[in-house]
Amino acid sequence: MNKVILMGRLTRDPEVRYSQGESATAVARYTLAVDRRFRRDNDQQTADFINCVAFGRNGEFAEKYFHKGIKIAITGRIQTGSYTNQEGQKVYTTDVVVEEQEFAESKSASESQSGGYQPAGRPAPSAAAGDGFMNIPDGIDEELPFN
Repeated sequence: MNKVILMGRLTRDPEVRYSQGESATAVARYTLAVDRRFRRDNDQQTADFINCVAFGRNGEFAEKYFHKGIKIAITGRIQTGSYTNQEGQKVYTTDVVVEEQEFAESKSASESQSGGYQPAGRPAPSAAAGDGFMNIPDGIDEELPFN
């Protein structure tokens, strides 16, 4: 059985490309920084940096919603490969092929970690009203999935 479950933060925005042909498929590559539970003596690294690749709808989702610093949880499988570089040396690769991905913290917690990231073209939400609910700015109600 080849099954991986990871939770960590993106080290950079996903790099997304589309395959050639009639039905172009999104291919998103990103690196997760996954904290280690325990630290060995003299070991400075407290996280592992794991390369992930998401295809199709998962790739499109990553392109649209993921950004540097966001905390996500993924499940997938390990895939190894190799290629010969320009110097003629064989290079071995290990990636996690993403099967499922989801947010691992609230949007407000994520924004505080990433320096207040706000997607382009979207107004910042106003402060919470006295009743505990946030006011929705005018003009975005058609974007809401409910009415």
